[in-house]
Amino acid sequence: MQPTFTRGIELFFLFVLLPVSFLFTYPILVKVGLTVAGFIYILVHLRKSRLLKLKFPDKTFWKPFWKETVIKLAIIVIITSLYVFWVAPDKLFSVLIKKPILWGVILIVYTFLSVWPQELIYRTFFYDRYENLVKSKWLFIFLNAILFSLAHIFLRSFLVQLLTFLGGLLFAFTYQRTKSTTLVSIEHAIYGNWLFTVGMGDMLAFPDAG
Repeated sequence: MQPTFTRGIELFFLFVLLPVSFLFTYPILVKVGLTVAGFIYILVHLRKSRLLKLKFPDKTFWKPFWKETVIKLAIIVIITSLYVFWVAPDKLFSVLIKKPILWGVILIVYTFLSVWPQELIYRTFFYDRYENLVKSKWLFIFLNAILFSLAHIFLRSFLVQLLTFLGGLLFAFTYQRTKSTTLVSIEHAIYGNWLFTVGMGDMLAFPDAG
């Protein structure tokens, strides 16, 4: 009972209280300090659990992963392209066309400094630490997606909340089946980089083509 209660408190502090607190005004250095402290805490746990090592998933996962990812990406490409064309046609592929070097830099930075840490926290650590707290795997996937969306609440954008919730569902489902940080990071990077490429970067706090 005690470990379960302790982990529940830990989950609430790291994944609810901390991100919600960023909506309030207090020194930025304190916010950064809390974020860094939380990330270090998570890294220490992952290191102890030997989950920080780069591992390539079993080859049986690769073929179905790519097949499913391509199908999901095709759907995302159609929907987001139509959305940008409808609401802001001037943004459609604007960064790729006007600032290709910036586009390339952002893709690299986003993949390694944003996607990978997010997946370590919200899939690798989250599943290792809290999966046993929820009996239903579908409820756990839903909880993971809700909290992943909550992590972006400081951007104060309903569309961001919606996209990150939907993305959270996809990423959690992939991790649920594969338990692979590598695969879920690849999937996350593909979808996130596409959103930037298609012209939704400013919504996601990426640099704009101006």
